[in-house]
Amino acid sequence: MKKNGFLSIGKIVGTHGIKGTIKVYSYVESLSFFDAGNQILVKNDKDGEKIYAIEWAKPHRRIILMSFKGITSCNLAQALIGSELFIDQTNLPELEDDTYYWLDIIGLSVFTIDGNYIGKVESIIPTGSNDVYVVKNPDKNRHNETLIPALESVVLEIDLKRKTMRVDLPEGL
Repeated sequence: MKKNGFLSIGKIVGTHGIKGTIKVYSYVESLSFFDAGNQILVKNDKDGEKIYAIEWAKPHRRIILMSFKGITSCNLAQALIGSELFIDQTNLPELEDDTYYWLDIIGLSVFTIDGNYIGKVESIIPTGSNDVYVVKNPDKNRHNETLIPALESVVLEIDLKRKTMRVDLPEGL
């Protein structure tokens, strides 16, 4: 989810202990977004938005335990439960060639190698071995969703300037 140049990277789902530690469900793979000293925009419907500095963060089972500077008690931490965490998109690290952020892929118009329009990438499903792009076409009468594996043999070209993706669909898709 994008919000005025900010990218959602997680959600506060609980507290841990009595010293203000929070539990975060991360939307991103890299823990580098949660490095000590990084600034995080915390947004919730009740309190609005506030920027916090990360004191420390570490993985814990399927979540991340994290401490913000200034959040020193369980009561302060509990007030943040349900908040979304955002980072400024300008702080995203540079990627290697032919590697993209999901936010760059979502919204691309997808065409076959013959130039036929399939739809737009609406979401991405991580499967472990490779991602799968969920492409939807609201104009199609019968079948409006196509699942496209994010493989080099299938995704032939991504043009971020033209906001397009060219694919060679395997038999049956």
